[in-house]
Amino acid sequence: MMILKELTKNRPITISYYKDGLLNTCKGHIYNLDLQQQSLSVKDGHQQICSIRLASIKEIG
Repeated sequence: MMILKELTKNRPITISYYKDGLLNTCKGHIYNLDLQQQSLSVKDGHQQICSIRLASIKEIG
């Protein structure tokens, strides 16, 4: 529940998440939140889109 609360704020965020067993970090604004697919898309300052599965999120700051 706390993760969803953080994702609703309209501000830049930093997300730490696991992908292929490695800890990654993505910084940007929420682009899309798909609860049915349980995924999140974040657009960074270079207009690159990073797709993250909600279950793989370790921390949101």
